[in-house]
Amino acid sequence: QVQLVESGGGSVQAGGSLRLSCVASPYMFNCMGWFRQAPGKEREYVAAISTRGGSTWYADWVRGRFTISQDSAKNTVYLQMNTLKPEDTAMYYCAGGPRCSSRFFAGEGISPNWGQGTQVAVSS
Repeated sequence: QVQLVESGGGSVQAGGSLRLSCVASPYMFNCMGWFRQAPGKEREYVAAISTRGGSTWYADWVRGRFTISQDSAKNTVYLQMNTLKPEDTAMYYCAGGPRCSSRFFAGEGISPNWGQGTQVAVSS
């Protein structure tokens, strides 16, 4: 079974930046993505990357603030988050799946390929 371990969360002020990392062991899935869940809200899709072709996809609300990337040699996917806002406060989860598709973006067919999450807190 593939293990996904996130890191890089923390507390920042609005306008700040964080870079999240997700290490996949022993290998990355064809599609790797980030989701988040704020207190009292449903989990939502953030971004995804095809680890074979490098194509990327983003939720509409990201609007250029976040960038997903990968380091294949390290089996690691990153989420660079800039211009953070208080509404970005959430637990951020890494996920993997066989294919980047609308189903993956909807969070379907991923279980049990989720990480434990890393907390991001943005203060105003």
